[in-house]
Amino acid sequence: MVAKSDTFRYNMAGDNVKDNILIDKSIDFGARIVILHRYLVKTKHETVISKQILRSGTSIGANINEAQYGNSKADFIAKLHIALKETAETEYWLHVLEKSDYLDTNMASSVLNDCLEIKRILIASINTAKQKEGQGNDS
Repeated sequence: MVAKSDTFRYNMAGDNVKDNILIDKSIDFGARIVILHRYLVKTKHETVISKQILRSGTSIGANINEAQYGNSKADFIAKLHIALKETAETEYWLHVLEKSDYLDTNMASSVLNDCLEIKRILIASINTAKQKEGQGNDS
């Protein structure tokens, strides 16, 4: 597992942003995907799928982070939906890598569990945001 970063995030006003579990998990996951990509290229000489999973796996956190700066609740939800789609694509590539014996079951399961956890949190966040949107709270 990747160690928690001691860096700080700031909002548009320059204020320190409180811890956000989804952002933290997606950053850690993105780092794991970068390490996985490096492993696949160096030890397995696999480049096609490794590039695909690198793109989708790191895009999750990028879209989650971008959602924090949305113009509206609808924009926030749309960015989280993109992150959810990227999570589904990453999940797919992890299954392909396992079934093609590029990853052993333990390694695949570990990364897949992190992916599925982010997926669950994203779904819950989208549902919560939609409920708030329906209540007219566009903040």
